[in-house]
Amino acid sequence: MIKLNLFNERIMPMMRILDSHAHLDHALFDTDRDELFESMAQAGIETAIIPGVSPERWSKQLDVAKRYSCPYGLGIHPWFCADNPQQALDLLTDKLNSYIEDPYLVAIGECGLDKIHKDNWHGQIIALQAQLSMAQQLNLPVILHVVKAHSEMLAMLKRYSLPRGGVIHGFYGSLAIASEYIKLGFKLGIGGLILNPSARKLRTCVAQLPHDSVLIETDSPAMTPRNAAESRNTPLILQSIIAEIATLHKKTSVLISEHAFRNTVQLFDLKLILI
Repeated sequence: MIKLNLFNERIMPMMRILDSHAHLDHALFDTDRDELFESMAQAGIETAIIPGVSPERWSKQLDVAKRYSCPYGLGIHPWFCADNPQQALDLLTDKLNSYIEDPYLVAIGECGLDKIHKDNWHGQIIALQAQLSMAQQLNLPVILHVVKAHSEMLAMLKRYSLPRGGVIHGFYGSLAIASEYIKLGFKLGIGGLILNPSARKLRTCVAQLPHDSVLIETDSPAMTPRNAAESRNTPLILQSIIAEIATLHKKTSVLISEHAFRNTVQLFDLKLILI
C-alpha cells in the first residue's frame, strides 16, 4: 500500500513545486476546479503547465489557463491526429501566431508518437514533423508524448535542431533511452508511475538520472498512481512523487524539489510569470 503523504507541514514551506504537465482543463475538474487550485496553493504547488491536445479543446484550455494564470502549450496530441492533419496544423499555425506574444505560451505540444494508437500513424508522423518545425521557428521547447516509439522519436529529433529542447512527458523507459534524450538536450517528465513498486525499470532509471534532467508531473487527471484514494489524478500527489525520487536518490525532498523547480523554470522560461 502506497501512502500518499500530501500535507507534510514540516517540508511544505521549504519547497517550491510546479506541475510540469497537467490537463487541468479536463471536464473531470469542471465541478471543483476552484477548490483544487486552492488546495494546490495550500500544498505549495505554485502552478501547472497545461498542454494543448486538439483544436476542439484549445478554447477551453486557454480560458482555464487565463483564469488561473497557468502557463500552457499549444499542440496536437497523437491521439487526435487525422490521417491527413493539415487542417489541424493550419489551425495550430493561426493560433500560435495569435498568442505568440503571450508570456504564458511556453511550449509546442503536447505532440508525439504513440504506437498503441497506431491506426493514424501516418498522420502522427506528419503532425509531429510540422510541430517540431514550428518549435524551431518560434524558439519554443516541445512537450513530447512517446509510447512504444522511442527509436522513431530519437531518429526524428536527431534530424531537427531544436534550440530549446523539450521534455519527454510521462517517461518510463530505460536509462539507456533516457541518456539518448538527455544528449539531445531533453528533460524527462517523471510522474505517478514512480510510486508503483512494480515499475522496476523506471525506478532503476530514475535512481541514476542526473538531477538537472528531471521534471515532475502528474498528467492529471490521467495516470493515477496505484492505491491512490480516488480514480482521478490531481497535482496534489506531487509531494509524494518528490519524496519517492528523493528516496531513490538518497537525497532530501527539498533538494529534489529545488532541482525540479529550477529545471522547469529554465526549460519553459517561466521567470517572467513566477513571482
